[in-house]
Amino acid sequence: MTSTPPLAQRNVLTGNLAGIGCMVAWAAGFPAAEALLVDWDPVPLVLARFGVALCLLVPLWLAFDGVAALARAPWWRGLVVGGLGFGGGAYCILMSQAYTDPVTVAIFAAATPLCATVVDWLWLRRGFSAGFLIGLAAAVIGGIVATGGGVPGSLGLGALFAILSGLAFSWGSLMTLRDLGDTSVLGRTTLTAIGAFAALALAMALTWALGQSQFPSAAILVRDSGLVAVYGLVAFALSQLLWVTAARALGVAVASFHINIAPFYTMLILLALGQAWSWPQAIGAGIVAVGVVMAQR
Repeated sequence: MTSTPPLAQRNVLTGNLAGIGCMVAWAAGFPAAEALLVDWDPVPLVLARFGVALCLLVPLWLAFDGVAALARAPWWRGLVVGGLGFGGGAYCILMSQAYTDPVTVAIFAAATPLCATVVDWLWLRRGFSAGFLIGLAAAVIGGIVATGGGVPGSLGLGALFAILSGLAFSWGSLMTLRDLGDTSVLGRTTLTAIGAFAALALAMALTWALGQSQFPSAAILVRDSGLVAVYGLVAFALSQLLWVTAARALGVAVASFHINIAPFYTMLILLALGQAWSWPQAIGAGIVAVGVVMAQR
């Protein structure tokens, strides 16, 4: 048996560490969103999320890559991928949380590897090893265990939005890696975030004109500024940078397995805020971790 080259080992290690960091940051967004949805409509909330994130990402992109990188960037493709994949995915997952409850959102985490596998096969016609399929099964089972062991009796629109979010996010991730040329990780993250913001701004204008969405009052904006910062800077900007890094190193399908540990990280965050320990989430996280290892063999 040949040994794994050191560079490949480093790539796998980097990918998995980025995947863990990404999910810890992403998980912080669920408690923040739960609190914000009390007074915010979904469209302005997700628009504010991307707007806050861009306040950090755009200056960083200019500082690290320079103005020349912006001129070379594949703007049209990046805007389309960001608008449909990440803007659409973020809107759908927030709508899932608004229509149902955190359980449905956690079920989204359990279904994401399946969505990513379908997208991977449709666009790349890639075959999958026995180890990957075993890992996929472990990731889904672990995600279900971590969410409490079952599916609510009636999911309705919440389930539909959750599935659409998984498909949109997986497609956007694959297109980000495949079609954005030599753009850096920071550039890809920022470019697609601009696309998401533009698409959501259009959606906000349309829903506001129809009387279906409005921004909260100035007092609520000031009061919720800290939560919005967590939701935008941590749960998207930082999380997305780490996600693109993980997907480049491991592939979208394998990297998506890490999403199923997010309920465990959310539990740890809530534990620090006073919530009780959950053995199902801890056990589910362990099963997913085994699946991540098996899929990379």
